Amino acid sequence: MPQLEEELFPSTPGRIKSDRMHYNTMNRTFHRCFASTSTMFLWALFLIALTASYISFQSFITSGSRYLHHTSHTSIGDLHWEKQIRSSAQIRRQNGLTVLVTGAAGFVGTHVSLALKKRGDGVVGIDNFNDYYDPSLKKSRRSMLESYHIFIVKGDINDQKLLAKLFEIVPFTHVMHLAAQAGVRYAMENPNSYVHSNIAGLVTLLEQCKSADRQPAIVWASSSSVYGLNEKVPFSESDQTDQPASLYAATKKAGEEITHTYNHIYGLSITGLRFFTVYGPWGRPDMAYFSFTKNILQGKPITVYRGKDRVDLARDFTYIDDIVKGCVASLDTAGKSTGSGGKKRGPAPYRIYNLGNTSPVTVPALVSILEKNLKMKAKKNMVEMPGNGDVPFTHANISLAQRELGYKPTTDLSTGLRKFVKWYLTYYGYNQGKGNSVNL
Repeated sequence: MPQLEEELFPSTPGRIKSDRMHYNTMNRTFHRCFASTSTMFLWALFLIALTASYISFQSFITSGSRYLHHTSHTSIGDLHWEKQIRSSAQIRRQNGLTVLVTGAAGFVGTHVSLALKKRGDGVVGIDNFNDYYDPSLKKSRRSMLESYHIFIVKGDINDQKLLAKLFEIVPFTHVMHLAAQAGVRYAMENPNSYVHSNIAGLVTLLEQCKSADRQPAIVWASSSSVYGLNEKVPFSESDQTDQPASLYAATKKAGEEITHTYNHIYGLSITGLRFFTVYGPWGRPDMAYFSFTKNILQGKPITVYRGKDRVDLARDFTYIDDIVKGCVASLDTAGKSTGSGGKKRGPAPYRIYNLGNTSPVTVPALVSILEKNLKMKAKKNMVEMPGNGDVPFTHANISLAQRELGYKPTTDLSTGLRKFVKWYLTYYGYNQGKGNSVNL
């Protein structure tokens, strides 16, 4: 279970008792928070999620999990470690932000961290470097960020002790929460990893933020997947999102409900961003454009899915630089949290925005662009889309983000893929090994 690799669960009676008390408390909290929610599906999801997480955690405690040795806890409190964190958090511009970026070694996390640092903000990252895809890519991203004096703590967002220590060292003004278990199809293989990261991890982070003496403003990554089986296009933030098509989507929708609750009860300023199929240099190898590039270069066939009645799938592909602009604008415009020490003192902003490109492109068209840039023809296997949680199309209405964030995507798919291919050939060359199943 890759997303659990960084957890530390000493198998002691005291810790086991503590875990039980923790989950009982979480269960009571969710019951109070969601008693008035009209969508019973979400309440059922939370109960199932909490139960699955508790069972999973107890299993690791009692079985001497193989993940125990992956912890970074021994470094907590070390003077050199604290010095690195303080240095990374140092602001170098007037009225700059101090931002904790979770998932900082991930695709979006790397680019956002770099953008903030370059303009003079203080940035501290945290990432568990799990092996959902090749960790060497994450380590390369980390090395790049280190060259800009950005420090990434190796740890899991479920580690309350670690989060508390980070907030003790640095009075973060903002949190950019990008850590998550990604991928629609992998949820069918390892559902517990989604509960662990996307629900339990989110709650652990929110608990730390609401208890901070100066509560930070929070911006976090939701997903266009929350629109699920919605057939109204383009997708708007006011559309219903109560028909998720995958467990991944359900956990992101649950995250939106959870964050709303923490905003309402504790006065946390929260902004949720629904990303639409992000692509570009340093991207995720499990994504279709990435896997297609690798296989085309190696002369291997690619699988191109079609929807019902042989309709081509389409996605609102959004270039990473445009996504970063939306993330940074969300941080800059986030109102202040109003609570202190877990007590709300007044209403705080709660916002949700689509970040897309507004120009859906079919998957065959994407393949054609890759063929042109790679100067090679793809060997295509056209297959009907299986019932694995994918949806036939996505299309973002970004008028709200345009109006309130000044968000304006400027990179079309042809330009973005050209930049990606250039990076790919520089980073990998032509002989990368086997990849994972792809996600659109």
